[in-house]
Amino acid sequence: MASFTRRAVFALLGSPLLAQQIISQGSGMASRSVKPARRAAPSGLPFHSRFTDVAIKAGLKHPVIAGHSDRCDYIIEAMSCGVAFFDFDNDGWLDILVLSGSRFGDPPATASNRLYKNNRDGTFTDVTEKAGLFRTGYAYGVTIGDYNNDGFEDLFITYYGQNVLYRNNGDGTFTDVTKEAKLWSDTPRFGSGCTFVDYDRDGNLDLFVANYLVFDYAAVPRAGSSGSCNYKGILVNCGPRGLPYGCHSLYRNNGDGTFTDVTEASRIGKVEGGFGLTAVAADFDNDGWPDIYVACDSTPSLLFRNNHDGTFTEEALERGAALSEDGMEQAGMGLAVADFQLDGSLGILKTHFEDDTVALYLNNGKGNFREMAMRSGLGVETRYVSWGVGAADFDNDGAPDIFWVTGHIYPEVNGKLPRSRYKTPRVLFRNLGQGKFEQLIGVAGPDLEAPHCSRGCAFGDFDNDGDVDIVIVNQNEPPSLLRNDVTGSHHWIKVKLTGVKSNRSAIGARVTARYGDRIQVQEVMAQSSYLSVNDRRLHFGLGPSTSVDIEVRWPAGTVEKFTNVGVDRLIHIKEGAGIIEQQTWRRS
Repeated sequence: MASFTRRAVFALLGSPLLAQQIISQGSGMASRSVKPARRAAPSGLPFHSRFTDVAIKAGLKHPVIAGHSDRCDYIIEAMSCGVAFFDFDNDGWLDILVLSGSRFGDPPATASNRLYKNNRDGTFTDVTEKAGLFRTGYAYGVTIGDYNNDGFEDLFITYYGQNVLYRNNGDGTFTDVTKEAKLWSDTPRFGSGCTFVDYDRDGNLDLFVANYLVFDYAAVPRAGSSGSCNYKGILVNCGPRGLPYGCHSLYRNNGDGTFTDVTEASRIGKVEGGFGLTAVAADFDNDGWPDIYVACDSTPSLLFRNNHDGTFTEEALERGAALSEDGMEQAGMGLAVADFQLDGSLGILKTHFEDDTVALYLNNGKGNFREMAMRSGLGVETRYVSWGVGAADFDNDGAPDIFWVTGHIYPEVNGKLPRSRYKTPRVLFRNLGQGKFEQLIGVAGPDLEAPHCSRGCAFGDFDNDGDVDIVIVNQNEPPSLLRNDVTGSHHWIKVKLTGVKSNRSAIGARVTARYGDRIQVQEVMAQSSYLSVNDRRLHFGLGPSTSVDIEVRWPAGTVEKFTNVGVDRLIHIKEGAGIIEQQTWRRS
């Protein structure tokens, strides 16, 4: 695949002839044309979790605009956006931020991101305009963290054009401080994945930003027009293949409300970016320092290992996390990071295009990975274009399950291709233990099987009843809100961390839970799924265990331990002060 310098990119985009030559190199997303693996006999084990879509009843009524319902003229419409669970007003209840895109030619005036305040009764109120967050345009990714350590969570949102940093004012409103924080870019970009990360462990949240590709209306043919791209005989929008790569940036937090671009100094800028999408920051090699992983679409994914001196080394290929098991590029979209094997190390699950498996990279504890999708049982599902993904213990049995959303990239396939549908169901796998998973179909509620064309999704307990719910972005529809109702007698614990010497949001903190004969690690992260943000309260299902030992490794490096902690509660831990509050909730 050809590569491009930024100077060459802008020269090409100024030349229709050369731009057309770029398009002619090929288009679309990578797929390996993998047939689904044979399904094992069902385990027959009960699954004590059931999902119900309560979005409309809850008041999540605004559609997420992403092109037209029957076509996407350009790739900037088709990729769409993420969603976030976060508590913007610190009342202990999760609010929801739903991003939105737009469409070429006739963008709706109401196509804005939406902030929904949790009313604590199962409903939400749209407070977008009151909060100062109404903004139209093509939004993609969001990361959330307290970058100024004032006790309130701030927002950074990527766009096609200009990214935006919103400071939380602590009174229910936000202020655009992009220029003030020195994050303004004079060159329009196609921002995608983004994550707050304290890469130098100084207690201030830094910012990593991925960019998908270089796009210009003047250089890229509109879908269906002369020179547009072709998918199985259907004229569709062009990209990502054939378009110039994006570039990725790292900004150091100066501690005074401003950031400094350290892309080159950190060596992030020395790496060819590929088509970067979701970005996650976590300690993959267990050395106490956060690394950065970027899911890349149709190009090798990237793993930036933290060198502890302000620099990074990209090692995804060497460490086995760049490609498929057979060494092929895949259409990396979404990411879930979890202790899939319950061995104290973080693995990575990455979603891809139709006719391909997801990738499950299992970690040997030293940051070296082996792709195990087929061996784990996940290879039985290859039918759908897959996006947002999460690993959470939905039935509280003590092991993280896997859920992802699906939806085609091209609305034009409807009624024209026998095996491709634009709207498709969600996918759920139960964790059987010992690295094995079983797909569950028809057992977790009909709303899980309902067809939608989805993108981002986020995981969190919006109704504070001790289980993990899901909010989902649907193209040109309102979002879905899947309320999880768990039965049975399994226990759980949630952990909310507040940093003191570390960053206030405790992003990068690692919690190790020991319960029964099991061990599980989780880290506080600022982006995952597909361009989305999960509940910052870490949720551990505990199965039959009636107590749990908790170890917290703070981003600054100190470790605190708590033994024989009670279950079925949220515990608040403050760095250096221990457990400062416990809240017990009744299951609804």
